[in-house]
Amino acid sequence: MGYFDAASAAPLHPIARQALLASLDEGWADPARLYREGRRARVLLDAAREAAAEAVGCRPDELTFTSSGTRSVHTGIAGALAGRRRIGRHLIVSAVEHSSVLHSAELLEAAGGSVTQVAVDRAGLVDPAAYGDALREDTALACLQSANHEVGTEQPVGAVAEVCREAGVPLLVDAAQSLGWGPVDRGWSLLTASAHKWGGPSGVGLLAVRKGVRFAAQGPVDERESGRAPGFENIPAIVAAAASLRAVRAEVAEEAVRLRELTGRIRARVPRLVSDVEVVGDPVRRLPGVVTFSCLYVDGEALLHELDREGFSVSSGSSCTSSTLTPSHVLRAMGVLSEGNVRVSLPLGAAEEDVERFLTVLPRAVTAVREKLGAPVSETVVREADVLVVDSLGKRCPIPVIELAKVIGDVPVGGLVRVLSDDEAARLDIPAWCEMRNQEYVGEEPADQGTAYLIRRAS
Repeated sequence: MGYFDAASAAPLHPIARQALLASLDEGWADPARLYREGRRARVLLDAAREAAAEAVGCRPDELTFTSSGTRSVHTGIAGALAGRRRIGRHLIVSAVEHSSVLHSAELLEAAGGSVTQVAVDRAGLVDPAAYGDALREDTALACLQSANHEVGTEQPVGAVAEVCREAGVPLLVDAAQSLGWGPVDRGWSLLTASAHKWGGPSGVGLLAVRKGVRFAAQGPVDERESGRAPGFENIPAIVAAAASLRAVRAEVAEEAVRLRELTGRIRARVPRLVSDVEVVGDPVRRLPGVVTFSCLYVDGEALLHELDREGFSVSSGSSCTSSTLTPSHVLRAMGVLSEGNVRVSLPLGAAEEDVERFLTVLPRAVTAVREKLGAPVSETVVREADVLVVDSLGKRCPIPVIELAKVIGDVPVGGLVRVLSDDEAARLDIPAWCEMRNQEYVGEEPADQGTAYLIRRAS
């Protein structure tokens, strides 16, 4: 099995399947009713809540089941902001949060609130002190993911939570990627998660709100789930989600060691097998099953198709995909290469032989894509005084970088190359290429069309 995209959705855990099928016969009735069938459904719902709360590290009455992790994030942020509206309307988020958090931040700004984005380093890691610097008297809420969904970097949740606690500001932690691997560091005020990330069924999210946190649920009031998640509970799916979370937690101690070795193998060998590759994300503070790398001179969508033909399902944060023409906001915030980006996220039980086969297939897949993209550049290169100009207007990544790489040797050391591009990805990928190839990125300047990027040959 070459399914290597568990960070998007993990395969359904066998225990989840068993629990789902069993509870279909017992959990179909309304748990709010007092008759026999309703009582049986209530017993299942209460047991699932207790099991999930134990895994999260909260009280059962602090935990709400929602329809998804995204819904949990939206409900949690909106409720916390509304509950502290007398404090202010300032929100702090990291620059690499999941889109559900950033969309909530955009909604706040559109309504007149303010948002501070905390920067990350090149490994995708936040500095807890930066959260402290961002705190203001009108800060109502801070948000931080426990681990990044694209590069696997684990964040210092405990340290950030302590900074926020000292200021009296609640911290919402998006634990979607990490909850299956273990409890989140203490100190958080709100926590969200999604069952399909750990092998539970899709359509089940978790929202935990600590007692004492000011929270005002938004929207029409519903008597179910403490008024925080309207609608009839999907009890069979909830039971399966809780059962699989407990089962996964019992397996991960040994499995984490094994998967960390496999992803470490990928991190070490890909740069040796494929030229011009940057492995991104923190090499130590990372999820066990996630490894991400970017390949110069490669179209991300084309590479994913090549790997799919070889039997491997991976994902990409590349700017060159069918869904977006701009680089992943995570890769952009990190300042790393975005073109030819591949995220490998191994599911529980991933076979060593599949990883070895992937490492065998990858070099020829990258070579095939690079050969398809190879093109003469003589028609696009001119000289202006002592500057070599590459006209890449109208060309999408990675063509501007490919053309830069082909001509950098045509100027003397200390000479300049001026790349004209109207592709937004060039703003990230050209500086990243310079750092990888030990060339000097001078900066950008306006041009009649697009933007001009200046590169000085340093070696």
